[in-house]
Amino acid sequence: MKRIFVISLLALCACNNPVTNSNDGKTHLPTSIVNNPATAGGVDTVAAARKPTMDFTDTLHNFGTMHEGEVVSYDFAFTNNGKTPLIIASANGSCGCTVPEYPHDAVLPGKSAIMKVTFNSAGKKGHQSKSVTIRTNTNKNVEMLYINAEVESK
Repeated sequence: MKRIFVISLLALCACNNPVTNSNDGKTHLPTSIVNNPATAGGVDTVAAARKPTMDFTDTLHNFGTMHEGEVVSYDFAFTNNGKTPLIIASANGSCGCTVPEYPHDAVLPGKSAIMKVTFNSAGKKGHQSKSVTIRTNTNKNVEMLYINAEVESK
């Protein structure tokens, strides 16, 4: 009973503001959008079934052969097939040469969006395999994308 009261209180304090800025200079999501179906008593299957999804058309793209110094991009399409809004908290490339761009607004249930991944081959030679780690409010919490390229010298 106490847990329900605390969760309700936290939801009321979120004040319908989807993103808040704190004194530490970082952007934080309100606790009202967090719904963790895992509890000490097991998994709440009803809550788990309501969580958003991030269903990608594909999670791997091969740029093929390219010349060193080329910059290429690929749009990874995804759909939220869940029952609640999808929030992408962050997306990070495995190195500075791989940069993701993602929607910062919630992706509503049934809607699609794009995660654009740009790869800069400057200073890279040979086979390149890079990844993007995406932190979300899905059941998996972490989604992954992958790109490959064969970079030839100039």
